[in-house]
Amino acid sequence: MFELDMRSRKPIYEQLVDKMKELIMNEMLKPDEQLPSVRTLATELTINPNTIQKAYRELESQGFIYSVKGKGSFVNPNPKIKDTEKLKNVLEELERLILEALFLGIPASDLIQLIEDLDALKGGGEEHD
Repeated sequence: MFELDMRSRKPIYEQLVDKMKELIMNEMLKPDEQLPSVRTLATELTINPNTIQKAYRELESQGFIYSVKGKGSFVNPNPKIKDTEKLKNVLEELERLILEALFLGIPASDLIQLIEDLDALKGGGEEHD
């Protein structure tokens, strides 16, 4: 499914969470698609099943996946995350990155175009209050 960097300072479960979120956001994993079982993925990646379980719990708490008792974990068909703390953190990080990009000389029009391109690619355009 993907590779993890065992030499990275970033914990393995966080790498796994990031990779799964990327696959979900890029629609490589479709809504309601079943994820590999903890045991299967642990064997495939040669890591401890508890690490996979921790990543799956984190993904579930963030709203990217849901679990069905006795069936497994699935991609959440409604990825609109309502976690206000998470949204606040994302916006703060985005603001920091935009300021850095502007400081480095990237024109605001290029950043706006990038956002519009990404929005179109992701099927965005939802109205916000």
